[in-house]
Amino acid sequence: MNEVANELDKIIKEFAKKIGELSDSDFEQKANPKKWSKKEVVGHLIDSGQTNLRRFVCVQYDSSPGKIVYDQDFWVSANRYQEIERKDVIALWRLVNLQIANVLRSMPLENYNKSCDTSKGEPQLRTLEWLAVDYVKHLKHHLNQIIPSSFNVTYP
Repeated sequence: MNEVANELDKIIKEFAKKIGELSDSDFEQKANPKKWSKKEVVGHLIDSGQTNLRRFVCVQYDSSPGKIVYDQDFWVSANRYQEIERKDVIALWRLVNLQIANVLRSMPLENYNKSCDTSKGEPQLRTLEWLAVDYVKHLKHHLNQIIPSSFNVTYP
């Protein structure tokens, strides 16, 4: 988990700055009313981070696999990221991810294989270790939407 946490730290440091350098028009432009702006993609990454942070903490102490699901379109809509100050969206993304890195770094080895149900339908158990690795891939995938060709990653 230390490797995942260190990679996350590096990404946060580099991309908080790069995202902050985007013009307001580029950051907030929506190519289509049904598509997210880059600002809303960062919002989605906040929501995903909060959901995964909850998984990384709760599954460590829960005696049975929990079910922690995420409805991404509802969360982005409910949080109204398009209307929030850009600096606040970027700061929240940065802080949520720093906290995830802290939790991953302090997670005891024996908790890596504890599982969580992440599906909306049939149970889909994922270990905390799998979720941590997948979280970084997911993050890179969406950062490529914000700043194209930043990572060579295929997701899912």
